[in-house]
Amino acid sequence: MKTLSIDIETYSDVSLGKCGVYKYAESPTFEILLFGYAVDGGEVKTIDLAQGERLPPELIDALVSDEVVKWAYNANFERVCLSRYLRDMEISLDPFFDDHPLSMKRARFLSPKSWRCSMVWASTMGLPRSLEGVGAVLGLEKQKLTEGKDLIKYFCVPCAPTKSNGGRTRNLPRDALNRWEAFKRYNIRDVETEMGIKERLSKFPVPDFVWDEYHIDQEINDRGVRLDMDLVEKAIELDTRSRAELTAAMKELTSLDNPNSVQQMKQWLALQGVEVESLGKKEVAKLIESVPPRLKEALELRQQLSKSSVKKYQTMQRAVCDDGRARGMFAFYGANRTGRWAGRLIQLQNLPQNHLEDLASARALVKSGNFEAVKLLYEDVPDTLSQLIRTAFIPKDGMLFYVADFSAIEARVIAWYAGEKWRQKVFEDGGDIYCASASQMFHVPVVKHGVNGHLRQKGKIAELALGYGGSVGALKAMGALEMGLSEDELSPLVDAWRQTNPHIVQFWWDIDRAVMDAVRYHIPSIIYGLKIEYRSGMLFIRLPSGRRLAYVKPKIGTNRFGSECITYEGIGPSKKWERLDSYGPKFVENIVQATSRDILCYAMKTLRNCRIVMHVHDELIIEADPSVSLDAICEQMGRTPPWTPGLILRADGYTTPFYKKD
Repeated sequence: MKTLSIDIETYSDVSLGKCGVYKYAESPTFEILLFGYAVDGGEVKTIDLAQGERLPPELIDALVSDEVVKWAYNANFERVCLSRYLRDMEISLDPFFDDHPLSMKRARFLSPKSWRCSMVWASTMGLPRSLEGVGAVLGLEKQKLTEGKDLIKYFCVPCAPTKSNGGRTRNLPRDALNRWEAFKRYNIRDVETEMGIKERLSKFPVPDFVWDEYHIDQEINDRGVRLDMDLVEKAIELDTRSRAELTAAMKELTSLDNPNSVQQMKQWLALQGVEVESLGKKEVAKLIESVPPRLKEALELRQQLSKSSVKKYQTMQRAVCDDGRARGMFAFYGANRTGRWAGRLIQLQNLPQNHLEDLASARALVKSGNFEAVKLLYEDVPDTLSQLIRTAFIPKDGMLFYVADFSAIEARVIAWYAGEKWRQKVFEDGGDIYCASASQMFHVPVVKHGVNGHLRQKGKIAELALGYGGSVGALKAMGALEMGLSEDELSPLVDAWRQTNPHIVQFWWDIDRAVMDAVRYHIPSIIYGLKIEYRSGMLFIRLPSGRRLAYVKPKIGTNRFGSECITYEGIGPSKKWERLDSYGPKFVENIVQATSRDILCYAMKTLRNCRIVMHVHDELIIEADPSVSLDAICEQMGRTPPWTPGLILRADGYTTPFYKKD
């Protein structure tokens, strides 16, 4: 046996969507119902575990062996669930370490080393991440059966007790034998669909180094990160009390039945002579500056009530595993345009910032449960709890977090690609790119907190908004007007940035031309170290790392401004599969972000033997003994990959007893 294709159907009383597979598979009620499989691409069979059948020894050996490659769609689910199944059978998940005389404990999960995920393969090709979606786009002969959702709802989750079902809380095979037979066919079809995807994509294999990145990702997801559950539970208690008080105060002030209702609040404001279209964060903040004291108080109360970030504490409570660690927070290749990770469960990619100077004191006060003291010292309780969310992540006892991140990674990468020499000199000299950019744009020296320091903010806004073809709209979206820039300043700012960065502007349009030629004439080109080609109905951009970006069914089309552009199929803003359009600067954004992602992966590989527990954007969080050298970690992380000669990288870091933004 060389390969084993797998799909399983399971039952648990824990919500998979709300809690994640690691918590789902820990439930005492967890059970594998069906095990669908095919050996070496042969006939697909299903083993009915729910009705007493058992996995034969050769399949159990294959699951544990690193010599047999296991394939599944979203393989993390199968691997974690089968780990629980084998542990319950008291089968060692890691024979080498289990038999080793120095081994202290058994492995918790099957090693990911011999697992491959066809969802990852589909993602590398720019395809949907759902099995149903991939089958439809590829036009597979055997696609996922549509009745599957109803069958899963019937057999895989608890049911409500009713008179008609005899008061049962779970449906078993004997309760609907016809449905059960349909469920077995569904299980077999999922394996067939997964095998069909592999066959259809066989011309475009995933490079071994990407599978290695996937295995590192799985190791990080398996390792998880410890949560301070005392802080989490007290924060939820304090938030419940705070929300009750704020709601009561708003009801008294407005006499509304539900002051949380946007509609009711708009009507109340209208009666006070204030017409508003939206009650979004920005709109409310602007409104507060211009309304009478009574309305200002109501809007400030609304701001506090709308702090949704404290919901992350509830997610932590739901997702935490029995050893106090949260797992499964990273979706490998979740952003299939660039290959970057997407967040799951607690969503580390959008954690609120922390600005409190005394985080440790605030944590201790919240953990004491003293609501009155928190309110007295910090006034805005929801905001305080929001700022403490990061600090709920803590290292093991006796260890510290080592937090290291790349300095201005995208700015460095785009300057390296485009050959914008003055920017590279800034990085080489350890300068501040925002000051340097403002200095170049306004032709005066700019020093942070020093001479012409007020211009640094304009340099920062321009850097963040304009690197990928952005114009006045991008500056506004980045908050330029809220930061004090006037409407009249915006267009000149765009012109100044572009004149200051001619090589980057040239980079945009050279890529635009190369992509157009590849799609229109099927002419491949190598430009800026990138290989751009059209092949088998796909547009590929090969990065210096060897990884490829893929765009499905590209065509020459027309954008909303009436100009020629490239269109391709992908997941749009509405989360539906549709035709999207792109042009040079957007492709450059994909290229730069994808390259930054590859550099982070290179750092993960060099630091693989450290305990990486989290990564957020361009930052790694490592759980390590206090004797470990922070300088050594930053030096290793900042090493330039061999495929980016001349790129100047820098990683900075700090140690902390709880996660925070330094």
